[in-house]
Formats: sequence, C-alpha cells, structure tokens
Amino acid sequence: MSPLTHLVRTVLSRPTSLLSKQAFHTSCIPRKEWQIGKLSHVAIAVADLDKSVALYKDAFGAKVSEKLDLPEHGVTTVFVDLGDAKIELLYPLGKKSPIKNFLEKNKNGGIHHICIEVDDIENAIKDLRAKKIRLLSETSKIGAHGKPIIFAHPKDCDGVLVEFEQV
Repeated sequence: MSPLTHLVRTVLSRPTSLLSKQAFHTSCIPRKEWQIGKLSHVAIAVADLDKSVALYKDAFGAKVSEKLDLPEHGVTTVFVDLGDAKIELLYPLGKKSPIKNFLEKNKNGGIHHICIEVDDIENAIKDLRAKKIRLLSETSKIGAHGKPIIFAHPKDCDGVLVEFEQV
C-alpha cells in the first residue's frame, strides 16, 4: 500500500465526530472584513516605452497590450501578460506625472510598485487606516483595469509602494 493510500484510509477511518469538531473549530474563526488576494502586477517605470514594449514583445515573445493613456493618473500604461500576473510598463504623461518624478531620480527606470488584489477595497482602506498605514489618497480611484485602487505609502510597507486593487 502506498503512503498516500494509507493516509487517505487513516483519515477516512476516523470517527466523524472528530472531523466535525475540526470543521466546527475552523468555522468559528471570525472572517476578516477583507481578504488579500493574488499579485495582480508589478509596475515598472520606463524611460522609453517603445523600446520596453519591443523588449517584452519581440525579444521575450510576450503578449503586450495597446498603449493606454490615463491622464487622471499622469501615466501611459502597457500591460505585459504573464498568465497569472502582469507587468505594467509606466511612462510619464503630462507635467505632473509621478512617473516623471520617479524617472528624474532613476534615469534608467525600475520597479515602481506592486499591485495586490483585494476582495473589498473599502474595508481594506478602513482596516489599513486603523492599523496606521498611510494611504496616498483619501478615497479609492479607478485604475487602469477599470477597478477601484488605492496606494499605501512605501514608508509603511517596507520601502515598497503597494497598490491594492478591487477584484
């Protein structure tokens, strides 16, 4: 008998009262008002958007989106599809672009932020504020995927700018 078969038979031979006590115990754990999900994307600020698109599309063979201008965020974005996650290429749009400021400090570009999915952005915002994590806006905004987003301050997140996105 294989070790896996033995394990399955052992678990199935246990009294159901033991299993129901375990199920009862886990069902009594209170659910958080919001749950963190998977990595949505890693955003990279780029100094030359066309060159970066060519790198991912032509050199790496990745599926790359069309350019999308987001004037309200001061960026032009292109998404590189990696299956379960994406890379977001960010290029400055307008004089007040946060990416322009980033590129002035990092001439070659680099990782700008990570984006993590959450199931309830409004409860995430309340909870993060209660935990003294500073957010970069008062309310959520609509992001490049057409979903509500909010950014947490990098000084409160181990030096990383973290974006939360409603799924």
